Amino acid sequence: MKNKNKSLIILGSLLLTYLFLMIGLSLGMINSYFSGVIVAILINVIMASSLTLVTGYLGELVLGHAGFMAVGAYTSALITMNLDLSAALEFPIALLCGGAFAAFIGILIGIPALRLRGDYLGIITLGFGEIIRIVLNNLKVTNGAKGLSGIPSYSNFTVTFFVTIVIVTAFYLLIKSRHGRAIIAIRENEIATDCVGICTFYYKTFAFAIAAFFAGIGGGLYAHYLQVLSPSSFGFLNSIEYLIIVVLGGMGSLSGTIIAAIVLGVLNEVLRAFSEYRMLIYSLVLISMMVCKAKGITVGLILDKLGLKNKLKFRGKQNISIGKEG
Repeated sequence: MKNKNKSLIILGSLLLTYLFLMIGLSLGMINSYFSGVIVAILINVIMASSLTLVTGYLGELVLGHAGFMAVGAYTSALITMNLDLSAALEFPIALLCGGAFAAFIGILIGIPALRLRGDYLGIITLGFGEIIRIVLNNLKVTNGAKGLSGIPSYSNFTVTFFVTIVIVTAFYLLIKSRHGRAIIAIRENEIATDCVGICTFYYKTFAFAIAAFFAGIGGGLYAHYLQVLSPSSFGFLNSIEYLIIVVLGGMGSLSGTIIAAIVLGVLNEVLRAFSEYRMLIYSLVLISMMVCKAKGITVGLILDKLGLKNKLKFRGKQNISIGKEG
């Protein structure tokens, strides 16, 4: 009953948030610029959530996550540009195909790469991410360095919002399942996990493929939001940005990752007013946040800043760290 009430509260909060934003859009209180910012933040939530499955919960360093986003983006864009179907059919097909192809590439990369650990795995995933970008840069079907243009505009606020909710819910259910517990066990002690009969290599590849699948869907939403694609949009810095979100939110924390994606998305847009010093200020803020909260964003910290910490009573410890969910 307790879990059911909690789920109903979360569902109600999401619906109220959606209604509030839709009212703002319909009344002109939220213009197209801010609507685009919200869509970009939601895509970042999808990308960071998919990365936290591998880096946060599985405990493996991945530095080429933007490569899977690129595969999904180009695959879905090519499908919608060449299929002659209604938007209600062709866009879901394109997203699923983009995610499936990204998962396939993820399995191909994961089988050799996941035999390595730590820094070595990070380096090889970085190399594979760059290989994907270079291949896209030289293929005729992707129009090479010129990229693709004229992609249909399907990724509006409503579509992106509900796709994000579905993906985050899927991650939450996966993490709470026995498969999720096996993935977390590998992070805690791989040798002990293998000794109790859990196939660690299978679950590593499984987590890698699932993360690549949802990153591909995020790439499909990105392609149909911008309507223009270029291989340079999926470079090393994009992968590092998603990794920063995961680390800032707390390793092994889905809710912390979501909060960090929103905070950094808003911060990135606010600093556009200081274009000359934007990246310098952004970097200093990130360093400060990492130093001050090395364990990730916590519920207690947020409530304390809002002045609500002493007004709410938690069962057990009062300062509940989002970074400790796993």
